[in-house]
Amino acid sequence: MGYSFDFKDAGLYDAWFDQAKNKYCLDLEIKLLMDLLSPENGQRILDIGCGTGISLEPLLDRNLNLTGLDSSPYMLDYASKRLGNSVDLHKGSAEELPFDDNAFDSAFFFTSLEFTDRPAKAIEEACRVAKDTVILCVLNRYAPLNVVRRFKSFFIPNIYNQAHFFSIWELKQILFAILGNVPVKWNTTVQFPFACGQISSFIENSKIIQKSFFGTLIGMKIKPVPKFRTRPLTLKVKKPKAYKPATGLATRMRS
Repeated sequence: MGYSFDFKDAGLYDAWFDQAKNKYCLDLEIKLLMDLLSPENGQRILDIGCGTGISLEPLLDRNLNLTGLDSSPYMLDYASKRLGNSVDLHKGSAEELPFDDNAFDSAFFFTSLEFTDRPAKAIEEACRVAKDTVILCVLNRYAPLNVVRRFKSFFIPNIYNQAHFFSIWELKQILFAILGNVPVKWNTTVQFPFACGQISSFIENSKIIQKSFFGTLIGMKIKPVPKFRTRPLTLKVKKPKAYKPATGLATRMRS
């Protein structure tokens, strides 16, 4: 099931975004998520590892059918207060989603895949329940800010001790092993986490800059097209028996 946030973690996670610099980074990350998700009127969307509901909040008032799932009851309490009755919230594991096949149009992870024990299984489950697209928003192993976070976690215990940071290549390797060579689109954001303002925001939203391998957050869009292996079907056909014409009766009749 992976790491489940306790009461203290949930409070610290929610309060972290109250700081101006962190809010700036969150806005860039949410924008990348929305660009990849491209939600349309009436769609059914699942947030896997919804946490305190921060990633679902921008989707409210868009006439969408929203569902959130998290393994932590404390996170879900915060989400319920933030989202009210606008989202259907469930307690459960990303590796064993309690939903039917193709129950949603899209599903996404927003910095939650890092805390699963079996990320490949979680992605496989997401592709099972989402018929059109799956979005992965994960912390980049090679981003400067995440390198600092990992280094600090060796000396000061925090939630990053429990996180598995990914690279673009690792994500692709997992995806292709599960789904074959499916269409994949990726971008990164928060290239300059120690700067904020209009100029840095303008640079961050450049399509060229978002193709950097060192952005803090990787956003990857998958179209889980099913692939089937086929082979020719060989049928054994028996050669029909050859019969000699019955000549006795016909000869007597002619005579």
